[in-house]
Amino acid sequence: MAAKASFLEEELSCSVCCEIFRDPVVLKCSHSFCRVCLQQCWKEKSSRECPICRRKSTVDQPPVSLALKNIVESFLRQRSETEASGKSVSQGKSEDHCSIHGEKLLFFCEEDKETLCFVCQTSKKHRTHQLCPVEEAALDMKRELKTALNCTKEKLKRFTKVKKECEKTAKHIRSQAQYTERQVKAEFEKLHQFLQDEEEARLAALKEEEEQKSQMMKERIENITKHVSTLSDQIKAIERAIDTEGISLLKTYKDTMKRAQCTLQNPQLLPGALIDVAKHIGNLKFRVCEKMMGMVQYSEYLRGG
Repeated sequence: MAAKASFLEEELSCSVCCEIFRDPVVLKCSHSFCRVCLQQCWKEKSSRECPICRRKSTVDQPPVSLALKNIVESFLRQRSETEASGKSVSQGKSEDHCSIHGEKLLFFCEEDKETLCFVCQTSKKHRTHQLCPVEEAALDMKRELKTALNCTKEKLKRFTKVKKECEKTAKHIRSQAQYTERQVKAEFEKLHQFLQDEEEARLAALKEEEEQKSQMMKERIENITKHVSTLSDQIKAIERAIDTEGISLLKTYKDTMKRAQCTLQNPQLLPGALIDVAKHIGNLKFRVCEKMMGMVQYSEYLRGG
């Protein structure tokens, strides 16, 4: 059974990070990767190709592999249940008894954040400390964790909202670029053939700005996506801790509370993210006409000489 589980885990692992798939996506060549791993590979190589077969990809956001995602979730769920059942058998008898005195753990030291038995609470170390029953301590800590959980959920909402705004902005940037390109071409179509070089130069400037700002927004979205994933994992971990009972909760409380302290700053939209349309089409005819006049004067000067 262990060999089968190991084989299945290998089959369900991303070839980039060598970990179990997270948010798996599939390319047209049928190879699958974690979404974050694939985006990171594309970012480092500056080209969209399969990390395995090198086949070029024509899409920027590959579709999620629902079948693979369901299989991974089922595998992780079964593995978690197997590990939990094994631990419950070996720890069930010892987790509620003192590892030093063998007595049942009845008290919780609020100062040292430790569970104590009847003998421990009479020791010099805890004699002057504030103690309470483990049941009361567990209820208090659950309330604290729920408060931290609500704060984390609220932060997740803010990140999700800003991510959507960034995605809208990225889409608007593309629309702006397309609109501005049409306007620039429409203006240049009214000019004579010798203005072709000027038209191409302005379109190149627009394209460069579009690529720079689109890349900036893309990196911003990827960064927020990582934070959303981190916050989601924190929430799941806290919720699992809240679902545990007294002693188990108390033993993992420190680590869980530490993970629950979210220090991420609230996300903000980047200033100056949109394309400067006015720079490309504002007073376009006038500025081009000035260049035309300069060209005409220079030509007349040469002819007069």
